[in-house]
Amino acid sequence: MSEITPQAVDAAVKAALSAISEAQDSAALKAARAAHTAEGSPLAKLNASMREVPADQKAAAGKLVGEARAQVNAALAEAEGRILAAEEQAQLAAEAVDVTAVPSRRRTGARHPLALLMEQMGDIFIAMGWEIAEGPELEHAWFNFDALNIGPDHPARGEQDTFYVEPADRHLVLRSQTSNVQIRSLLDRPLPLYVVAPGKVFRKDELDATHTPVFHQIEGIAIDKGLTMAHLRGTLEHLARAMFGQGAQIRLRPNYFPFTEPSAEMDVWQPNAKGGARWVEWGGCGMVNPNVLRSAGVDPTEYQGFAFGMGIERTLQFRNDMNDMRDMVEGDVRFSQQFGMVV
Repeated sequence: MSEITPQAVDAAVKAALSAISEAQDSAALKAARAAHTAEGSPLAKLNASMREVPADQKAAAGKLVGEARAQVNAALAEAEGRILAAEEQAQLAAEAVDVTAVPSRRRTGARHPLALLMEQMGDIFIAMGWEIAEGPELEHAWFNFDALNIGPDHPARGEQDTFYVEPADRHLVLRSQTSNVQIRSLLDRPLPLYVVAPGKVFRKDELDATHTPVFHQIEGIAIDKGLTMAHLRGTLEHLARAMFGQGAQIRLRPNYFPFTEPSAEMDVWQPNAKGGARWVEWGGCGMVNPNVLRSAGVDPTEYQGFAFGMGIERTLQFRNDMNDMRDMVEGDVRFSQQFGMVV
């Protein structure tokens, strides 16, 4: 045990104060605290020696050690406040931002993946010799419905599905599919005709994980002599493999659409899908209905053709394993940045 004398106490206090004053950061101060106040330190040993002091000397010895410990603790508290304040100022200075300064660089942006995907799909058809066509988003009902063999009683023409524009007697709608571009192409372009029409469409759907009232489609139409369902299938298989890899396949399930006969739902086999390979419904297709050809002034006994269509959002969704379509429309640049400049 250390003997409690004024000289021993004074030496312990001076050593502690010297270490505390030399500490310039929290780590050094922590080390000084441990060395001069913790168990095993000179002051702690002197305090432990109190049990050996005779009873008539305990009061004086206790006062001497107590004052020494109080002096060291006060110095520690003062140093801690000083060091923490200095460290906070240094941190604030390091993180300071001059909001009036011209930025030294600009963050790299990114185009929306839907726009990139539409361009990529368009390039696939251009490489096959097809043309890209565009048409109005505000369309006359004849192009959107009548010319496509969609009769006046068809559910798609109801106000619960389609956006009608006032006044009603003008028969204007926000197009519900890009098929209107197919009709306009038949009227404006010479035959044979191979055209794809990517673009924005509108339907009265609630915004949820798998639906949105404004979305994008790509539709194609081919009119020529001697075209069959075999040509349709070959075209769609080529598109599927370009989109999803060489292992992708398609299958056609019989269905009904007014503008094609026969008609089919098209599924695509995704060999690399998250969670395992599976069939996913991708779009609709079929041979162009003769009534559609007649509405555009084309003789169905001389020319035949096929048409198809699929959603761009849906393509992006299951191609990139996305669970929520709302991510595509929220306008958060971070969503686009994860795709970079390619999809």
